[in-house]
Amino acid sequence: MKYDLEDRTKNFSKNIIILLREIRKDEINRNLISQLIRSATSIGANYCEANNASSNKDFKNKIFICRKEIQETKYWIEIMAQSNPEEKDKLRKLWLEAHEFALIFNKISSTMKQNQKADN
Repeated sequence: MKYDLEDRTKNFSKNIIILLREIRKDEINRNLISQLIRSATSIGANYCEANNASSNKDFKNKIFICRKEIQETKYWIEIMAQSNPEEKDKLRKLWLEAHEFALIFNKISSTMKQNQKADN
């Protein structure tokens, strides 16, 4: 099986969108939905940009943005679960996927740092 992080982050975005379409649109949820959709879809978009980076510095910057967006996404998923307890199980699965992304992108960052030290 081919492991493609671009596809995986894109599928994560799609799954977030599918779930958010099901959530009731009240005053609180509208704001939460807006925050979550922006941070969650930014992960894959920035990873795609990282893969097409013009330099190592550009690549590192995009990976750093991915790491930040993942942490923000995890935050909004937790808040969304608090506001929508009936969706807690679905949101938990998405949070676990976001957590795996955090581990992956943290590993990419630490590997880049180790490689940079080795080059110096």
